[in-house]
Amino acid sequence: MRGNDVHEARMARDVSPVTRVPRTQPLRTVRGPVAESERISSLDVLRGFALLGILVMNIQSFAMVGAVYDNPTAYRPPQGANLVVWLLSHLLADQKFISIFSMLFGAGIVLMSEKAERVGTRPGPLHYRRMGWLILFGLLHAYLLWYGDILYAYGMCGLFVYLLRRKSPMTLVSWALVLAAIGSLIAVGLGVLWLPHLPADVRADFIEDNWLPSSQDIAEEVAEYRGSWIAQMSDRVPVAFDIETSLFLRLYVWKTSSLMLLGMALFKLGALQARWSRGRYLALVGAGLTVGIPLTLFGVAQNFAKHWDVEYSLYFGEQYNYWGSYLVALGWTGLVMLWCRSSRAPALKERMAAAGRMAFTNYILQTVICTTIFYGSGFGYFERVPRTGQILIVFAVYAAQLAIAPLWLRHFRFGPLEWLWRTLTYGKRQPFRRVASG
Repeated sequence: MRGNDVHEARMARDVSPVTRVPRTQPLRTVRGPVAESERISSLDVLRGFALLGILVMNIQSFAMVGAVYDNPTAYRPPQGANLVVWLLSHLLADQKFISIFSMLFGAGIVLMSEKAERVGTRPGPLHYRRMGWLILFGLLHAYLLWYGDILYAYGMCGLFVYLLRRKSPMTLVSWALVLAAIGSLIAVGLGVLWLPHLPADVRADFIEDNWLPSSQDIAEEVAEYRGSWIAQMSDRVPVAFDIETSLFLRLYVWKTSSLMLLGMALFKLGALQARWSRGRYLALVGAGLTVGIPLTLFGVAQNFAKHWDVEYSLYFGEQYNYWGSYLVALGWTGLVMLWCRSSRAPALKERMAAAGRMAFTNYILQTVICTTIFYGSGFGYFERVPRTGQILIVFAVYAAQLAIAPLWLRHFRFGPLEWLWRTLTYGKRQPFRRVASG
């Protein structure tokens, strides 16, 4: 371990402002993405860790009726081992790994813009092309494969948070808290001012569509997802549209942007590069364990005590996990950074970093694998696999992606979708295959 004095000196050097190219120096064009020699290993490891973790929650949307994601009692309430799987998933994964992924996305915006500025290129056009293509990828993912896409939200939020990339870490954290609070207040406001005052018939329809579907609605959804790709469209398209409009404005734009700004701040402070002291990372882990998880667990107890009543659980009951997820995500981050600083399990660390370098490809591959398993266009196991079986599938996907990613990167510079995204962003075909040295 490094001493604190050396650590602080190195951190101050590493997070100093980007040195601009003198005006007398000819400007160069950014010819490609971050080179392998410039990659930050801890970012790749954390990205791979978060990527694998989000499947713990996403598989529920692939395998089960949509209402069960937010209300576990909506259909076949979990019991026994299935209840344990749900509880652990909720405490440790729900909103936690996607929060880490969002923070890393914000860090990536700073990293890419700094690289562009180092070579004298305006980062703005590059960034907005990158976000534009990501939005398109997200739309294709949501409407053609799976409604639970997050790429669209990342692209949309990335358009805004980019404008704050030069702010100090303290300013970024302040903005992150403000945006998070706005998202929380909107939810509470809907719970107080909107839902209780809906006309009875409108309220009943809303509950049936979003919280407690009827047996007929459940049967129709099951039939759609066990049916053909075309049959799935009758549910996938309206749900995707709702997520990208009303849910985006109510939740995603605030929380996702908040987390991206927090990621920018942590990157500028050196936290995501494994440069903090062991004590600081342990403090993050402690906050997750002693505050984040108990807060989320208390919310679970309250929801069950209220029998998952829509007027409480949909908006108020969610607030415990909404805020607790920030702390648990930071706790996971601290734990992974401690691992990156150590010499433990180097082979697993390398595999995790490889999976992180191919995060875009692996994210879409998870969709392809799960829709093949659960949808009627594949094997049709929708609503036929309990939560205990789902988590075993998650572990199998983990093992496959950790095995395949390093093998792929031995022969190729990028994952296939990373290569496509970079080629479209830079407007120039990027090198793909590795050149064998002889």
